[in-house]
This record gives sequence, C-alpha cells and structure tokens, in this order.
Amino acid sequence: MSLFQSLPNYQVSSRDKTLDLSQPHIMGILNVTPDSFSDGGQFNAVDKAVAHCQQMISEGATIIDIGGESTRPNAQTVATDEEMQRVVPVVRAIRQHCGESIWLSIDTSSPEVMQAAFNEGADIWNDVRALKRTGAAELAAKLDIPVMLMHMRGEPTTMNNLAQYNDVIDEVHTELIDRINEVVSIGVKQSNIIIDPGFGFAKNYEHHCELLSQLSSLQTLGLPMMFGISRKRFLAEVLTKSGAEAVSTTQAVERDSAGTAAGLFALQQGASIIRTHNVAMMQQAVALWSQLSVYRC
Repeated sequence: MSLFQSLPNYQVSSRDKTLDLSQPHIMGILNVTPDSFSDGGQFNAVDKAVAHCQQMISEGATIIDIGGESTRPNAQTVATDEEMQRVVPVVRAIRQHCGESIWLSIDTSSPEVMQAAFNEGADIWNDVRALKRTGAAELAAKLDIPVMLMHMRGEPTTMNNLAQYNDVIDEVHTELIDRINEVVSIGVKQSNIIIDPGFGFAKNYEHHCELLSQLSSLQTLGLPMMFGISRKRFLAEVLTKSGAEAVSTTQAVERDSAGTAAGLFALQQGASIIRTHNVAMMQQAVALWSQLSVYRC
C-alpha cells in the first residue's frame, strides 16, 4: 500500500453540519479531569479549558474531544453528577468563545452527561464503552449525531485481565461488527458510526503491534475510523524496546514523536481522525502527508 492514498469518501452529520472525512482531521484532547494519566488537572478550570481549546484550534484541530472521566487502566468510575459538573460548563464556554464551526466531541459513557452536553452544543458522542450503558444507544438514536464506538472488553478496572486473543485482528473485527449491528438495531444510523480499534484498552504490547500493522483490515467494515494512541503506554514500550535510552518514557509527553509517527501510519491505513494531545506536531505531519498525497502512485 502506498503511503499517500486518498482516504475513503466518508461523511457524518450533526444537526445542520457535515464533517467531510475524505480529508484527515485532527481531534485535540481536552481532559477536564484531575486524574488523567497525561495532563490531569491542567485544564479542569473553565478558563484554562477554553484557552487550551483555542490554542488547539489555532494549531489545526477541527474536533475537540472533551472528557470528564479518566479511563486509564484501573481508573475508578466517576459519579454522573460530578462528570456533568466538569464537562457541561466547558462545552457551554467553548461554544460561547470559539463559535459554532468547531466540532465538539464528548468522551463519555453516560447518557445523562451526553444529553446535557448536547443541549449546550456538543456534536459527537465518543464512547469507550460503545453505548453499552443503559439507555445510551437509545439516546444516540434520538439525538441523531455521530457516535464513536470503541473496541474494549470489560471496564478500566478489569480490561487488562481480558487481553487474551487467539487472533486479535479477527476478534476485534468481529466484536466491532457485533456492537455495530446491535446499536443499529436500536436505531443508530450506520452512516453516523465511527469506529475506534481501542488502542490502550484490553490489549497488550503484542496485540498493539499486530493491530497497528494490520489496521487497514478494519476498512472492510465500511466505516470511518478514529485512531487514538496519543501518549499511551504502548508507545513507551516501543521506545524502551528500541533502546531509546535518551527518552524518559515515564513522562507521557515525551512519547509525542512516536505517537505522531503512529498517527501517520494509521492515516496510511485509512484512519480519518487522529486523536492527539499534541495538535501542533500532528498537524505538521498531516500537512506533509496531505501535500505528498497529491503525488500518490
């Protein structure tokens, strides 16, 4: 496969907006939590969250992913009221200060949080639990917005124990199909589903390597893909195994170069959205990829 190929001609819609996914999009991560593995506590004040959002937009983000609950390994569930207090004021403030054109994604599994965020102008539902909570799929169908369904087994407290596969490519593919069929049967439009292979969730180092190397196999699902590996432990393991002793992989921010390289590899294999903490670095890489794609073979 050539590195410089056009992305599939996908589009998703929310309210009166359409997101053209035939061109790559950068999703900037905005954690409004005190305990995120990478940047917990940095942006959980509304003014800081808005400022960081504005910075990511200026650097090239077209989607902002706002999360009020950490889903790192062994993270504990956050009460709905607390998650809502973290997320909803930020959505309201971003819409006020950043306008309607920026796409706002809500990283939540809670239907109550999603409904409240939607009321303030959120556009996309990004759910690591793939709409499995009671009433989630029904609400997604009612709101008629794009939904990101991620592959995960169990919960953050149990997922590492469930990283057991005979064939990780086949099983991720099959489990995503099962989930897609289930939510579509409830009323979610298939044309508004975006898949997420779930890097960092219920997969070990070997699973991640195999999945990343064969990511293009998920194109057979016929749906746009979001790729999110930014600053995750897998990248630290890659750097450690490569003998990159100059890099202190205990610091998540120092994994950004490896994450950017992985993002380009995902674009090569058909990913439409790259979720990242470092928008500026990813935008530079995507700009090069987009320019060189003009000369694809």
